Amino acid sequence: MAIMLTYPDIDPVLLSIGPLKIHWYGAMYLVGFVAGWWLGRVRAARQGSGWRPQQIDDLLFYIAMGVVLGGRLGYTLFYKFDLLLEDPLSLLRIWRVACHSTAGCWE
Repeated sequence: MAIMLTYPDIDPVLLSIGPLKIHWYGAMYLVGFVAGWWLGRVRAARQGSGWRPQQIDDLLFYIAMGVVLGGRLGYTLFYKFDLLLEDPLSLLRIWRVACHSTAGCWE
């Protein structure tokens, strides 16, 4: 008798409150950003670190922007390139997309 592992059937929605759905990947992004921000601030507070806490705050902002914009750009270039050629401004219509855990987005 062979022992097989089954693929887990995990609900992607962590919490649902009316029409609002909080997905696991969104919660994990938040945990990662908060943990990185906290760790950066702790290390910046150390003597002789060369970093100021304000610089950590700014860095987190740019990292978050890079994740969102880079995910949108990467998804469009790799999966919707025909749409990009047809309508280059579709790249800027971020209100028509949702993001996935790979930082990719879809329309």
